[in-house]
Formats: sequence, C-alpha cells, structure tokens
Amino acid sequence: MLVANEHSPVAFLLTIGGILLLGLFTSTLAERTFLPRATLLLLFGVLIGGQGLNLIPSPVTTQFEIIADMTLLMVGFLIGGKLTIHSLRQNMGEVLWLSVAASVVPALLVGLLLFVFSLPLPVAMLLGCIAAATDATAVLDVVSESGYKGKFSRALLSIVALDDIWALVLFAFGMAVVSSLNGEAHNGFFAEVGWELGGSMVLGMMIGIPAAYITGRVKDGEPMLAEALGLVFICGGLAIWFEVSHLIAAMTMGAVIVNLARHHDYPFHAIEGIESLFIMLFFVLAGASLEFDALMSIGWLGTLYVLGRSAGKLLGATMGARLAGMDSLSRRWTGPALLPQAGVAIGMALVAANQFPQYRQTILTLVISSTILFEIIGPVFTRLAIRRVEKNEGDNAP
Repeated sequence: MLVANEHSPVAFLLTIGGILLLGLFTSTLAERTFLPRATLLLLFGVLIGGQGLNLIPSPVTTQFEIIADMTLLMVGFLIGGKLTIHSLRQNMGEVLWLSVAASVVPALLVGLLLFVFSLPLPVAMLLGCIAAATDATAVLDVVSESGYKGKFSRALLSIVALDDIWALVLFAFGMAVVSSLNGEAHNGFFAEVGWELGGSMVLGMMIGIPAAYITGRVKDGEPMLAEALGLVFICGGLAIWFEVSHLIAAMTMGAVIVNLARHHDYPFHAIEGIESLFIMLFFVLAGASLEFDALMSIGWLGTLYVLGRSAGKLLGATMGARLAGMDSLSRRWTGPALLPQAGVAIGMALVAANQFPQYRQTILTLVISSTILFEIIGPVFTRLAIRRVEKNEGDNAP
C-alpha cells in the first residue's frame, strides 16, 4: 500500500484539491448564511490548520507567502481596473475625503489612546499609523460575492485603493518621527516612502502603457488569461525586485490599462476567472496560519487598539462622507465596510519591528492578534454595509 508523507507531491496535490473543493462548498454555504465567504474560509482554514485538526502538510503552509503575494497582485490589478477616469470624475470628491479621513482619524485615535494608557509615545505612534490600513483583498472579495455593482460598491473599492496609499504615507512619517525621537537619522525614511510609492507608480505605468496597446490583439478586443497573468506576475516580480509596493504597482498598471486600452471590450474579464481561486486559497491558508495564542495574549492594550481602530474608522468615514456630501445611509455604513485589516498592516508591523527591535514584541503581538479579529469580523460588517446601502438605493441589485 502506498503511503504518502507530508513532503510528497501526493500530499501536496491532495491538500490543494481538497482545499479548493471544500472551499467551494464553504463559498456556497456563505450564500445561505449571514457570514461572508472570506470569514467562512478563514474559519475553515482555522479548523483544518495547526490550531485545529492539523490536516495541512507543512509544504503547503510554507507556500502561503507566495500565494498571498500572487493574490494581492491580482486584487490590486482588479481594483485598479475600477479606477476609470469617468468613475473618478463622478466620485473623486467623495473618494478623496473619505479615504483621507478614514486613514488619518483611526491613526490619531489609536495613537492617542495607547499613549494615554501608558504605552511609550514611539510605540503608540507606530501602532496608530498601522491602524490606518484596510485589507483590500477582503473588501474586494465581499464586493464581488455580493453581486452588487452600484455607486456605493464602486466608491468603496476606490476608497480602499487610496486608503493603503495614505496608510503608507502615514507609516513613513511615523517611522521618521520615531527615529528622530530615538536620536537616529530619519531623512532616509522619507526617501524610502518616496521610492516605494513613486517607484511603484512609475513601474505600473511603464508596464501598463505599452500593455494597453499590445494586449487584446490575439483574441480581438479581449485580453487572454495568459496575457493578463503574465503582466500581473511580471509587474509583481519587478516590484519585489526593486523593493517597491507590488500592490500599488499592480493597481497603477490596472488603472493605466483600463483607461488607455480603447480597443478592449473588457480588459480584466480573463483574470477574474482565476482570481477567485487564489482568493479561496489565500483565506484558507491565512486561517490555517493563524496563531490563537497571540489572540489570547491581546490584553487590555490590544482591546484598546481594536476599539480605537474601529471607532476611528467609523468616525473618520462619517466625517469624510459628511464633507463629501454623501447621503445619511452611506455615511453610516462606510466606516463598518472598512474594518477588515490584514496583509499591509502585518507588513508594516514587521518593518517597524525590524527597525525598532526594542518595540518588536509589543507591535507584533498587538497587530497580529487584532488582525485575527478584524479578518473574521470585518468582512461581516462589509457585507452588511453593502447590502443595507445598495438595497436601499435599489442600485443594480442582483
């Protein structure tokens, strides 16, 4: 009898196949419950992961980072594809005010709360900046799953796209200030964020401009899957090589292509057929990688972080929506829709922990433990927000 060990191709293939099939069942279940697909997939991952039944072999979990990068690239590409000049002209005021307020207010509130309740100012400031980020993958998945294509859903994706840009700017500013408070040189951090943001946008444009005119020629008017994936992965590989944001690079490339490729009937139709599979793997493996020991150690400081970020997103989005002149229902529900937090925040936490090792334990423990809560609970509020606003408006309801 053939017995497969966890390092064999048999175990790897059986695990991936099982995750996809059971993930499909989980996605179907989400249509019949109040829980969104992202939350159920995370919980399914927890069940079969190391904290649960421990059914996933280590060769699969070790591939989580590359799967996460590939997923984030496709998410960035698809969100960029929503940023058409027409949609931005219609919603630019709303998107700009909301994205700025929904980033700055939680950063200030979390930083202030943690500082008042005894954390040193440098740590409180760094955690405040990290609190600004929103998980684009979860928001995109919930929007796609909902089937709604109204004004609120479109604006939400644009807000999330800009949200992470403002979060990176705030984080770079916070890193520079903390470095100064610690008596270190800090000019390099501003140069670093300039390179990360500017470099990623330039890279996205350099790939996106020629791609807009070259793609969609083999199959007239419709880019093929090989074209779309090839562009996304080349963009991601170069972004990681040059140490710029691969999310923003992919987002920029998607925005450039959708606005310049006039001969395309629909530039991102091909990639949407495979992106959902990567998102499924991403959330299941993310759930399997969660360590609930960190959640148990969250303590009162972690509780303050979670409450401060939640209140900051709600207050910031409400203020931004009011300044933008949005209706009362959208003002009420935009904040809850922006609660998910994951990859970008953890990336910031790792950077801060490496730069300031004296704060490593506090930063990583708070961010990783709170991410577990925000990734499980956040998509529930995103889905509820979309349904409440879109159903009320009757705007392209499914």
